[in-house]
Amino acid sequence: MNCPKCGTQNPDDATFCMKCGAQLQGGAQGQSPPASGSQQATQRPIVAPQGATSFKCPNCGAPLSPKFGEMVITCEYCGSGVSLGSGGWSNIQKQTMLPLKIASQDQVNEIIKPMMDKGLLHRHLQESSKLEEMNLSYVPYWIVSVSARTSVVAADETQQIAQTATTAALMGVILGGMGGGLGGGGGRGGGFGRRSLWNLGTGSLFSGLIGSRTMMFGMGMGGGGGAKRQQQMDANYNFPVVALKALTEYQPKDYQFDLGTRALFDVTKIPKNIKILNGDISEDVAKSQAKTLVDQLQSQKAHAKYHTIQSITTQSDVGNDVELLHAPIWFVRYDHKGNKIVLVIDANSGRVINSIGLE
Repeated sequence: MNCPKCGTQNPDDATFCMKCGAQLQGGAQGQSPPASGSQQATQRPIVAPQGATSFKCPNCGAPLSPKFGEMVITCEYCGSGVSLGSGGWSNIQKQTMLPLKIASQDQVNEIIKPMMDKGLLHRHLQESSKLEEMNLSYVPYWIVSVSARTSVVAADETQQIAQTATTAALMGVILGGMGGGLGGGGGRGGGFGRRSLWNLGTGSLFSGLIGSRTMMFGMGMGGGGGAKRQQQMDANYNFPVVALKALTEYQPKDYQFDLGTRALFDVTKIPKNIKILNGDISEDVAKSQAKTLVDQLQSQKAHAKYHTIQSITTQSDVGNDVELLHAPIWFVRYDHKGNKIVLVIDANSGRVINSIGLE
């Protein structure tokens, strides 16, 4: 069926659009539509209290037994997801997956070999390193929509450069002219000597020098008198927050999954030998982390673009609709003479999400 909101083609039994999340007519029964606004979490039906050690999957009735610390569970029978919130365990309203495209270790090696052996210092790095781990899993990521508005006040670099050049030229003129006066004075008809400078020039020459130095500092040689310009940096993110505390070390800093290729989560489309990981980071925590990470990312982008920032402020709005995305991820770890090299690879796009130990 086609989504009435965005027109995207969805499976006939889909309840929500896999692209925009809108509720579809005639979808699977027994699921509640996503609520809007701040009451989204409270309107979800609670399937089990917070302290429950076992309960039934709300979709297929299979037994679910959350392990200590788990806050996101995917039913291994039907693929439905539940998450733990302040009110207890409830359905995850929007659950999607990315198709697996990088499925073999040979494909992974084709990606990482050019990275590891890049440059003269890293030649044959992969061959001289010991492979300790290379495994593939479906990892849960909370996809949080964040709108960021960043205001930057920076000095006008063009004017600063011009002022610095003018000041340097003026400095050369002043010091060049004083060189004859200060360095001469040996003869009777010469310029002022050092003693004459202090005795005779205190009221004119010395005060003129001070005035010139004051003017120079006012023009930008340390006085910060350059013109200020306010810049605006606005951006919208579908920010991925890894739902596993054990993997926060590999949290994407500036990475966007190819969400246009995602589909509704279907456990039958995942090979049996690939593990589907549960999560221990809740939706609310993911929202807070997404806001913090986006603020940091906006600051990094601003400092990369403007080198003379005097102030920066960011206001971020976090959307209420949060999606749980299951992404196929390769984790590769090498040991090179006691140093660990870790690569995290998106098995959907083939791009590297994060690398540690490669400089």
